[in-house]
Amino acid sequence: MPAIMAYVTVPHKAEAEKIAAAIVTDRLAACANILPDMQSIYHWQGKIETAEEVVLIFKTRDTLFAPLAAKVKEMHSYETPCIIALPVTAVDQDYLDWILAETKP
Repeated sequence: MPAIMAYVTVPHKAEAEKIAAAIVTDRLAACANILPDMQSIYHWQGKIETAEEVVLIFKTRDTLFAPLAAKVKEMHSYETPCIIALPVTAVDQDYLDWILAETKP
């Protein structure tokens, strides 16, 4: 399957909007969803941390994950941002065609 969803977390909505706009403008993804008000509990530097975060979900080509991840890392305020590719195992053909048409070949 040539499509993936890239899952990214950021500390606040303004950063999510800035990263999403850059990724879509650069055609590294056809679409970005911003899901606010997520709570994360995680290990960081030997402690348990809790943080409010925002989730970004990008719809893109599998071949664009590396440049998408590089762009996110360049713009992200975290030292170690969460950037994960999630495989798409099935998709409506019209939607897949749209993703492929709106992203870099």
